[in-house]
Amino acid sequence: MIVLGIETSCDETGVGVVRAEPGAAVTLLANEVASSVDEHARFGGVVPEVASRAHLQAMVPAVHRALATAGVTGRDVDAVAVTAGPGLTGALLVGVAAAKAYAAAWDVPLYGVNHLAAHVAVDTLQHGPLPPCLALLVSGGHSSLLDVPDIAGPVTPLGATIDDAAGEAFDKVARLLGLPFPGGPHIDRVARDGDRAAVAFPRGLTGPRDAPFDFSFSGLKTAVARHVEALERAGTTVPVADVAASFQEAVVDVLTAKAVRAARERGMDTLLLGGGVAANSRLREMAQERCAAAGVRLRVPRPGLCTDNGAMVAALGAHLVAAGAAPSSPELPADSSLPITEVLV
Repeated sequence: MIVLGIETSCDETGVGVVRAEPGAAVTLLANEVASSVDEHARFGGVVPEVASRAHLQAMVPAVHRALATAGVTGRDVDAVAVTAGPGLTGALLVGVAAAKAYAAAWDVPLYGVNHLAAHVAVDTLQHGPLPPCLALLVSGGHSSLLDVPDIAGPVTPLGATIDDAAGEAFDKVARLLGLPFPGGPHIDRVARDGDRAAVAFPRGLTGPRDAPFDFSFSGLKTAVARHVEALERAGTTVPVADVAASFQEAVVDVLTAKAVRAARERGMDTLLLGGGVAANSRLREMAQERCAAAGVRLRVPRPGLCTDNGAMVAALGAHLVAAGAAPSSPELPADSSLPITEVLV
């Protein structure tokens, strides 16, 4: 079975192709990504209209490249999967419209899937079948803890960000420090030369009366801004590496501590780390250390599969087909606020 997946929730036009065989692991055949990040860099963040237009321009060429890389044609495709949400409405509409067109042209079923659930499913392309697990998904728009008993089944949210997601905080702090957009990779790079203990930045929602599995990074971002402003007022050069390292340590500390605590309390022996921020080297390092100490097995896809891509959508589509899930309607909508409890629309 060949499944083509389309991802357009934000600023990456992703098209992936996978092969699924009964009783065998899902195999990745192609993963083409066209990013419009350079077009957003001068604005310091993603501009929805710019992203939507970039998807329109990139979609057909990306599909052609993916099919060619996979060594298949449209006639070989057995199902089309697409991100139906959450994400930017205009961007989602481009992907959903394209998926409907391809599914109709090839006369194959259409599966509208949840973007966050796809970040979980992509790990199976690298590490094989996924047992019941706890998933920590960290990206520009989401910081979520999920109880995942089955990839194709209902997902139970345990906690989420109540303000800025971790990825947003990275972008905003990078701007404060004069680093380029997107901020995550640049803070990760600069922080390697800094002192993680240089500044004692706060850890949000870690008090005894706070929600144990929710996240808050707005206060941390503000603390960094106040620290930088104080240094500038005093005429002191901002130690960018130290501030970046201390900020990153605060984020990673909270994410990993809450994830391992949730895994223990839920009796889960596997923690899956996913989403764009999962490419952060310090997050991977601390997650591995804390999981090892807690006797929890950590699964993290390679960095290229952590960021938004079509392979993750194709992987989830393949698992849904294998589970006997009914296809989506030809009238499939795009839902920018699709809840994680809806894996398939």
